[in-house]
Amino acid sequence: MKVVLSTIGKFHTFDLARELHARGVLQVLFTGYPRAKLKNEGLPREVVYTFPWVHAPYMGFAYHRLLGDRLSRQWEYLDKVALDRYVSTHMPRCDVFVGLSGSALRSGKAAHSRGAKYVCDRGSSHIRTQNRLLTEEYARWDMKFSGIDPRVIDLEEAEYAEADCITVPSAFNVKSFIEQGIAPQKLQRIPYGVNFDSFHPTTAPNASQFNILFAGGMSLRKGVQYLLLAYLRLLHPKKSLTFAGTSSPALIALMKRHSLWPDEVRILGHIPQQRLKDLMSQSHVLVLPSIEEGLAMVQAQAMACGCPVIGTEHSGAEDLFEDGKEGFIVRIRQSDEIADKLQRLADDPSLRATMSNAASARVQRVGGWREYGNHAWNTYRALVA
Repeated sequence: MKVVLSTIGKFHTFDLARELHARGVLQVLFTGYPRAKLKNEGLPREVVYTFPWVHAPYMGFAYHRLLGDRLSRQWEYLDKVALDRYVSTHMPRCDVFVGLSGSALRSGKAAHSRGAKYVCDRGSSHIRTQNRLLTEEYARWDMKFSGIDPRVIDLEEAEYAEADCITVPSAFNVKSFIEQGIAPQKLQRIPYGVNFDSFHPTTAPNASQFNILFAGGMSLRKGVQYLLLAYLRLLHPKKSLTFAGTSSPALIALMKRHSLWPDEVRILGHIPQQRLKDLMSQSHVLVLPSIEEGLAMVQAQAMACGCPVIGTEHSGAEDLFEDGKEGFIVRIRQSDEIADKLQRLADDPSLRATMSNAASARVQRVGGWREYGNHAWNTYRALVA
């Protein structure tokens, strides 16, 4: 069996590619990333086809915030369509084509025309569920949000219909698709793995402090606003809150207007994995109060470092651990629930230590990327069979 993969960026697709290559079944991986940024991905040059001519400049402009909303929207759409056209015209013969959702409709049809199976790999909830949740959240905070591009919504829904199988990483994602009328038998839940070589305990948190970590891009979607509300309610003489990941000046300004931005908050920006595992090991808890998510990999990474997690029902937390045992699972938009869990951990160091040990043990059972690869491989084999 031969498998072809396609992704606009890197995401989890490169982890999947390494696992398929190790099994001798990876035919080609298409990506919008430039080859210069793929030197350390552990894949032979000949199996990686790059088409960076639209995606690379878009990411450069977007990173430096040089695009207005209208131009960004149009460029993002053209990015998806351009990669899809490239993949559809360069796809080798294969048994299974796996395309990251939003940029694989034409490619999926090309795969079907050649007798291959088409898997739509969706890393989040159903796109209409995602659009609804984000629209609601931006309205709650009186922030401008134009919604997801209707052309992208139409494109993704056409992919869902065309695909033989839709893979998603969490139970919340599965539920969102079923609620939108997708047949359950068309869905496969394949939770993401974690790299245990990159994430493991490196130190212990300072017992005299209470360090809270948020890892990921700062946004309303990630629920930063509810973490800040909870943090302000937390009572501890030496509490701290650190943000690791892409910051958002607009969101920070919004939080300051609502008097929700403490002076002692640390913003580190993007940091390498070596530093991230140290941060996770030094933190008493990772909080990820996402409004909408696929399965945030930072949760498993934190658990591998012995750091308990407070996640939401929409962060993929329930696919990783049991509420009250290795961490806590709260409802979305419930800052009081987050504050209560933080206070419990701050007031009871023994509870935190017990959860830390349980988190480390649990994530080992959940498995690394090899387990993810096994699950994906079995899914593809069943489709072909």
